[in-house]
Amino acid sequence: MAESTTPSEQQSGTDQRLVKGARARASIARHAADVASVEGLTGVSIGRLAADLGLSKSGIATLFGTKEALQVAAVKSAREAFIERVIAPTMSHPRGHDRLRVLIDLWFDHITDPTFPGGCFRVATISEFDSKPGPVRDAIIDDRRDWMAFLAKEIRRAQEQGHLGERDADVIAFELEAVVSAANTAQQMGDDWGVATARAIVDNLMGEAAD
Repeated sequence: MAESTTPSEQQSGTDQRLVKGARARASIARHAADVASVEGLTGVSIGRLAADLGLSKSGIATLFGTKEALQVAAVKSAREAFIERVIAPTMSHPRGHDRLRVLIDLWFDHITDPTFPGGCFRVATISEFDSKPGPVRDAIIDDRRDWMAFLAKEIRRAQEQGHLGERDADVIAFELEAVVSAANTAQQMGDDWGVATARAIVDNLMGEAAD
């Protein structure tokens, strides 16, 4: 006679499967982000990832459903990696100019010692879907909007301490994002002068103080 399982044992088995599934999703989504940083999100497909990771197409399809859902998961995974690498470490620093300076230094580190093989994920993918409505574009837009809002907020805090002048914080955030994005392109092309120039421009922006 087969042994029956108790409700608690059944729940434990279910929990373990959920944890395993979540780990598998996270690992696959991160690899999708790596691929997208080099080849764009259009290079991300269930078949491609199955071949890369030695998994079955059906297994990946069960976890994500569609190629589009896999692409959205790649965007979210890249967002999480950026937060972990660039934003989270700044939270232990005092608000204001000190935190902003650390944030920008870590942002450059994310570029010069790339988190992803193709450099900054956001720069690599944002133009790819800017004119293609749908969930993938929405995820990209939400990520960029949140980042720019966070950056502008930190700039305002620095301005409250008398740094970066009295210019509109959203404009400064836009300028910083444009310059660091250019630094990413320079880094990927092996243009050390371009990266150094971008750093000098950012340092000049950071040095604007209200006297």
